[in-house]
Amino acid sequence: MFNRLNLSTLKIIAVAGLMIFGLISTLAIANYIKTAKIVKNQSINSQFVLNQSSQKILNNQWIISSAQAQELVAQGATILDARSCKILNAQSLLNATCISWKEFSQSQSPFKGKLLTDDKILTDKLQSIGIFYNKPVIVFGNTINGWGEDGRIVWMLRTLGHQKSFLVDGGFAALVKAGFPTVKFTKNNSPLRGDFVVNRNKNWLMSQNELKTSLEKDNLVIIDTRQPQEYAGKTPYGEQRGGHIPGAIHIYFKYWLDNNGMLLSREKILEMLTEKGITKDKIIVTYCTGGVRSAWSTSVLTDLGFKVKNYSGSMWEWSASSADIYPLDRE
Repeated sequence: MFNRLNLSTLKIIAVAGLMIFGLISTLAIANYIKTAKIVKNQSINSQFVLNQSSQKILNNQWIISSAQAQELVAQGATILDARSCKILNAQSLLNATCISWKEFSQSQSPFKGKLLTDDKILTDKLQSIGIFYNKPVIVFGNTINGWGEDGRIVWMLRTLGHQKSFLVDGGFAALVKAGFPTVKFTKNNSPLRGDFVVNRNKNWLMSQNELKTSLEKDNLVIIDTRQPQEYAGKTPYGEQRGGHIPGAIHIYFKYWLDNNGMLLSREKILEMLTEKGITKDKIIVTYCTGGVRSAWSTSVLTDLGFKVKNYSGSMWEWSASSADIYPLDRE
């Protein structure tokens, strides 16, 4: 009797074990298929076809939600990590390529905020990180502790002619929360070489001389996106002179973020702008120290429907020039 009972119990345990193993295997296979699908889609070449809802994203936005990012990535979009991931971050997203805005900018002072001038070099750099002409690019950063590097990359790509580039609201944290798979950051992802060729678009770029000659125009609004102490005259980042460009309105770029690093509602940001007298009939020029925070602000404002140009030379360039020609005001 005991042996029969013991044998029956063993059979039940064995069957239960097989069922559990089967369930685990099924889940593992499903997860593998999901991951494999993402990997496969990341390898799609420039023959990129979007569904109808995704096409609406491309036509109307600079900034997308994590859910919209999922939709684009599922169809093969390129992912760029704009954080200092090689130094500060232990994780990145699966298939993301880590880049720095400095790789595409001039190295000599006082022009460190300005893009490289050689289109062939820029084309080679962008192709090497997997930028295709017809593939959307989603860019994420660290919205709480970052400097708007993700916005700088999006602004750069748009200015160089890639009009399917997007900043993800909430950055890395929002994408992880949405279920994007993460990997330990060990070395840079090696993407397929892209086919994008630089074709500059000046719609979102303002030069130093253009800004100088426009200072007295009634329809121009200048926004200083730096911290209050910088606006008042502090020079913490190597500026030759302190202060702000005459007539500039101060709006620190993080005033538009909540405590979780998410953008405030469109209505709230528009309300803040209206209180400053900034309306959509104006032309806006943003600047900061080296065109990074201001590029992020340009992305946000453009997404809201404003006409915006980023003065990428910003304070590094302006403060190093003649004070008689390029004056600064101090509070």
